[in-house]
Amino acid sequence: MTNRKNATLRQWCKRLTGLTLAFSRKWENLKAALAPHFAHYNLCRIHGSLRITPAMAAGITDHVWNCSELIDA
Repeated sequence: MTNRKNATLRQWCKRLTGLTLAFSRKWENLKAALAPHFAHYNLCRIHGSLRITPAMAAGITDHVWNCSELIDA
C-alpha cells in the first residue's frame, strides 16, 4: 500500500491510527468497518490524477456511483 493510500485510510478509519482504543477485536468487524471506505474510494470518488474512479479505470464500471447506488448494491 502506498503512503498516500495508507494516510487516507488512517484519516478516515480511526481504528487504524494506532494510539487509540477504538479497534476491532474480530477480523470480521475490521473487514466490515473498512469495506465502506474501500467501496467509496474505488467507486464514488473521482481521483485527481486519473480524472475518473479507479473502478472505471479498471473497467469494472462505466459510471461514477453515487452514495444511494453504493448502499443499494
